[in-house]
Amino acid sequence: MTAQSKDDKRAQIKEAIREAALIEFACNGLHGASMREIASRAGIAKPKLYYYISCKEDLYKDILDSIVDRWGALFFDIQDQDDPEVVIAKYIDTKIRHALNNPLECRFFAQEVSRGAPVLRAHWDQSKLSVQHANTVIQSWIDAGKIRPVNPVVFQMQLWAVTQHYADYEAQAKFFLGVHEDDPLDADMLIEQAQALFLRSIKP
Repeated sequence: MTAQSKDDKRAQIKEAIREAALIEFACNGLHGASMREIASRAGIAKPKLYYYISCKEDLYKDILDSIVDRWGALFFDIQDQDDPEVVIAKYIDTKIRHALNNPLECRFFAQEVSRGAPVLRAHWDQSKLSVQHANTVIQSWIDAGKIRPVNPVVFQMQLWAVTQHYADYEAQAKFFLGVHEDDPLDADMLIEQAQALFLRSIKP
């Protein structure tokens, strides 16, 4: 086996471990996750798992870091001069589609927050800057009469809640919408209704 093929094989195993760990952490949280189950899902023996990772906690932190970085790049890019209706409609579309396509990421994140965010807190200073920037932009829209007065932080949290709901509570949503558990939710319908809800609420 060439050095390149060995590197490719290691990269494949690392990715398999990350995918397996994401499933296990999303379902069971950090403390309930089983390293034996992660190894089994990744298709390797448990002793071999420790050749690629140092410990469960580091693997958990690595996955959380990557989620936070990716979400930051996706969801926090707005400016004063932007049209609020365009920005909010685009945010809802992007976030709901991302949640439906990556439900395990959302559940992993929700698991971390529900246990008090001990690992996530390391990111909160940076996240707070992003939220404060969004607050400033939202307030500028209010001051300019582009949208009706809202609490900018609460408005953001409401957006987060609605757009992530269908990933965190996928089974419940499918049950009440009459969608078979093996079938996807109707992303276009969910996005259209969420956009209508929020855009109506901010019209001056």
